[in-house]
Amino acid sequence: MPHILLDCEKMKYANTGLFEFCRQLGNSLIRQHAENESLTFYTPAALKGIFGPEQRYRTQRRYHRFLMPPSGNIDIWHSTFQTTHYRPSGSRTRHILTIHDLNYIHEGKSPARIAAYLKKIQRNIDRADHVVTISTFVMEDVTRHLDLHNKPASVILNGGDLETFPGFDQPGYRPQRPFLFAIGSINAKKNFHVLPALLKNNDYELILAGPVFDPLYKQKIQQEAAAHNVANRVSVLGSISGQDKYWYYNHCTAFLFPSLAEGFGIPVVEAMSQGKPCFISDRTSLPEVGGEHCYYFQTFEPDVMQQVFINGLHDYKINNRADAIVKHAATLTYHQMAHKYLQVYRSLY
Repeated sequence: MPHILLDCEKMKYANTGLFEFCRQLGNSLIRQHAENESLTFYTPAALKGIFGPEQRYRTQRRYHRFLMPPSGNIDIWHSTFQTTHYRPSGSRTRHILTIHDLNYIHEGKSPARIAAYLKKIQRNIDRADHVVTISTFVMEDVTRHLDLHNKPASVILNGGDLETFPGFDQPGYRPQRPFLFAIGSINAKKNFHVLPALLKNNDYELILAGPVFDPLYKQKIQQEAAAHNVANRVSVLGSISGQDKYWYYNHCTAFLFPSLAEGFGIPVVEAMSQGKPCFISDRTSLPEVGGEHCYYFQTFEPDVMQQVFINGLHDYKINNRADAIVKHAATLTYHQMAHKYLQVYRSLY
């Protein structure tokens, strides 16, 4: 019986894309794996049982990065993050590595820090039997900056299924007027501080949600809002529940995602699944995800962004774009993602 282990160590960071990736992949594998395939989930102790009490678990311990217990009967070990310290101990176990992004090299870091970062990933590539990236953009980045040694490599696009709560109508904060929505980790990479400028000459509110990893960056967002005299219409909510997230996606006038570096961009697909007009940056993988169904910020000058926003809303309304946007989002599902990972696992049995 082939035995698959899914490394979910990064689920310790709740309300992040990595948490959602592992959660959705794990749940989809449970639904799709064959009767003669077994699953084990490698999780922090606090998350044991997150995929249901009937599943198999192996508890992640910090010392495992130095001394991993024998892999036993594990046939496939799937490392779900590129710089993981946790790897199978046995030579018999086949190893799959997912690389989500090389964003670090796009963030203005020093050459020495970039070299150290790439060295960590190269070490994991060297030990892997199959490498997966979550977008073609990331694969091109990998082949440009790292050496795959002619190993098997695949692009498997992420999903973006949004959990829905149709009867829910009690968000933690209810906007007082039509609003624009953005969600993601509150840090400089997400570039959220450029968004308050979009509130000039209109009456929209701006709702920003996501874990505040950089309190100083949150202050920068608030300072920009004050500079544009719209501070009373900008709310930085921090982490929110799945119900609140669904409500904001479902009720917003438009979704905003000006991120500077993304391996994929799950929130864009989630917003598109609700037929919303999405205004996103044209950087890294985002054009690959949004295609012709999003509106793109090619610069972050306030006047230019404002014009993209006005023109995009006009196009969305007069051309009834919602149905086509929903249809595009339906091509990017976690079910399809898990099916392709199972094909990779089976190629290594």
